[in-house]
Amino acid sequence: MTWTAVLAISGGAYLFKLVGVTAGNRFATVLEPVTGLVPPALFSAIIAIMTVADGTSLVLDARLVGVGLAILAVWRRAPFVIVVLVAMAATALVRLLA
Repeated sequence: MTWTAVLAISGGAYLFKLVGVTAGNRFATVLEPVTGLVPPALFSAIIAIMTVADGTSLVLDARLVGVGLAILAVWRRAPFVIVVLVAMAATALVRLLA
């Protein structure tokens, strides 16, 4: 996935929001489930790109361990500060040991 694709998807998300605002209540019930899922999907896609991509190549390094443990912390319903600290500590530890 390229930055062009990320920007195109972001533009599409904005377009969905714009259609929801301009259409008023006519399409609100139809678009509500979709517009509620677009921001988390975009955020997840950006995290995935930043975790495993370096330019045009795939990189599996300490960042992947940090994100994996952050996902586990979110799943266990840890506070946001703890999630960030777990990710940072795991990434730093893997980099230190590697």
